[in-house]
Amino acid sequence: MATLNDSLSSNQADRGVTAMTLSDIIKNRRSIQLYEEKTVPVEELKELLETAIWVPNHKMTEPWRFVFIRGDSRKPLADINRKLNEKGTTVEERNKNGEVAYKKIMDVPVFLMVVMNENPNMKLREEDYAATSCVVHNFSLLAWEKGIGMIWKTNQLTTNEEVRATYDIQPGEKIAAMLQIGYPAKVPKERPRKEAKTLISEFK
Repeated sequence: MATLNDSLSSNQADRGVTAMTLSDIIKNRRSIQLYEEKTVPVEELKELLETAIWVPNHKMTEPWRFVFIRGDSRKPLADINRKLNEKGTTVEERNKNGEVAYKKIMDVPVFLMVVMNENPNMKLREEDYAATSCVVHNFSLLAWEKGIGMIWKTNQLTTNEEVRATYDIQPGEKIAAMLQIGYPAKVPKERPRKEAKTLISEFK
């Protein structure tokens, strides 16, 4: 796996001005799961959201809202994750798996839940989810430009009733994304994509 400095320009790694083009940012962005022990400026993330929300959004429903979880507020999430993962044939194994799951949450500097109102009209709900996904991707690209990485999770925590109650997720709302955010300690190598030209049909 590459380091942050291998993947990003030296200026970006130093949090200076970067000359990366939008094309560079799109191609270089990676999903990050290992983070430096470094404070992430949440006010900066909030500013990035102000830009990220400028997405195509049919009927301007703007179905999203955002929940930041950091510091001690991560502990209830970590406790729930521990309980969900205390599995094994022995007490020692269950305790070990639970502690690993707890630490996995606490090692993430910042979580951002992207919460979407679920429109009762299924067509509009699908359109809203597409628009919300665009917000998430915009946000990830804007953060990457600043040297901040993340990964988009939709695991069992996003549907867990205790999690929903803890972080005030209301009936009729969906956690569309639980973003894990931090400065990358490791940046995965690129995974090649199929060339778009091999997937094009054209009628003239």
